[in-house]
Amino acid sequence: MSDSPAARLQVLFEGHRLTPTQRRIAHCMVRRAADAPFLSSVELAELAGVSQPSVTRFAVALGFDGYPALRRHLREVAPAEAGAEADLNEYQQAVQAEIENLRHLCELLADPAPVERAGRVLASSRPLPVLGLRAAASQAYGFSYFAAKVHPDVRLLDEGGSMLTDRVDAAVRAGASALLCFALPRHPREVVDALAYARATGLTVVTVADSAFAPVAAHSDLLLPAAVGTGLAFDTACAPMLLGRVLLEAMCDGLPDAQARLEEFDVGAAERGLFVE
Repeated sequence: MSDSPAARLQVLFEGHRLTPTQRRIAHCMVRRAADAPFLSSVELAELAGVSQPSVTRFAVALGFDGYPALRRHLREVAPAEAGAEADLNEYQQAVQAEIENLRHLCELLADPAPVERAGRVLASSRPLPVLGLRAAASQAYGFSYFAAKVHPDVRLLDEGGSMLTDRVDAAVRAGASALLCFALPRHPREVVDALAYARATGLTVVTVADSAFAPVAAHSDLLLPAAVGTGLAFDTACAPMLLGRVLLEAMCDGLPDAQARLEEFDVGAAERGLFVE
């Protein structure tokens, strides 16, 4: 089991029924996992955008007498070697954090059932809409690019605005049964609204998000978490990208003609001279 700060927090929060406000606090703590044991209740409340009493109630919901007891617990379970990172420069620390995120993802995939189930759901949807806005647009594009080689009808939804619900409606009318969403911080409100709308139309929503406590969780039927790195000015998303490729593999397993489609593409690419190698 990974001993990264984010992994320890995920384990601490799992199994508790949290309110939307408490999930927001949990999400904030996962994103600021390294700092969490040293934040005051007021600082955490400001970071999460909630009231200080909400932070106290959150700690009680986790089984602690109050927030000081929760913070004391987090300090006690901090790994002894944490100080070793002080010898790394900020770029190395960012890489090290991503390595920890990948390790945690590896541990989550020890139980492949959620990804396999998601793969079957996506494989059976005709068409398959893939949503990703702002920071998550590149994840959605990358998935769609490869998925289109094995899935007969993939529809990329990477632009927001008033047309977004129209495109969801069009996919439903064409026979879609599921929607895949990539959701990364900062989470656009229109993504949350789009997922709520998609579920209202009857679509099964599969979401790859940075945390099981992300705002999109309440509007997802299957949520697959993969943490992002927060050590640089802009978040890094190695784990969500890799999880997207794993999900592609699982979807291919649910498409009996996937291999034939790939071979057909390779033949056509060779005839057209698409690639130099």
